[in-house]
Amino acid sequence: MTYRHYEAISVNVERGVCVVTLNKPEIKNAIVQEMRDELLDFFSLVATDDNVKSIILTGKESVFSAGGDLKALQNLNSTQIRNRLKLSQGLIRSILNLEKPVIAVVNGVATGAGFSLAMACDIVYAAKSAVFIQGFIKIGVVPDMGSLYFLPRLIGRHRAMEMMLLGGKVNAEQMEKLGVVNVVHDDDKVLDEALIIARKLAASPRLAMGLTKKLTNSSVLSDIEDTFELEAFAQGMCFESEDFKEGVQSFFEKRKPVFK
Repeated sequence: MTYRHYEAISVNVERGVCVVTLNKPEIKNAIVQEMRDELLDFFSLVATDDNVKSIILTGKESVFSAGGDLKALQNLNSTQIRNRLKLSQGLIRSILNLEKPVIAVVNGVATGAGFSLAMACDIVYAAKSAVFIQGFIKIGVVPDMGSLYFLPRLIGRHRAMEMMLLGGKVNAEQMEKLGVVNVVHDDDKVLDEALIIARKLAASPRLAMGLTKKLTNSSVLSDIEDTFELEAFAQGMCFESEDFKEGVQSFFEKRKPVFK
């Protein structure tokens, strides 16, 4: 299969493995609308590409993803936010529903929606320098794109609440101990190590592997749609609040927010 020329992501297929790279380093690989739409297009195509048996998702240069595109979100009302988030939730669904394994290689900072994107993958490798941040609270909004669902189930309610309510930085080795990250490697080796696993997966029986993923997700993700709906409702309320406006303004002004 021939993939169209993407701008916000790059795609490389070799030996049954497809490496997809978030390719907006000038904005720290933030998930802008163009990137989201290209990822949705890619995952719809790769689902029927028999030449691709496993996928690696990583970021360009030394960052995985800084999360959502705040500039595009500032002046939207709750209905517009809900509709936009529904499309972004579709990206998470496309990863979960794909009957091929997806390995996240977190090669740097994974913040907010970037953190969510990594958790939606089936296996997570991280560079030693990688940092995970549930940064939503710092701009006055709730975690989205599945973080509210995935994180408590991966690390437990109390740890998840601490991470989401404080929005602090958590390093790769801590995330490995918590069970979010499978393996941590040196920065210059993490992609190569992930490729070894991806090629091993590519040589595995596709039907059994795909059904294993489907059945596992069916057993542990049965109520994710309810969370998605509540997430979209809550985020719409937050985005119309004065705290969100202050959070975004302080972010761009690089100062501490003053929430009221």
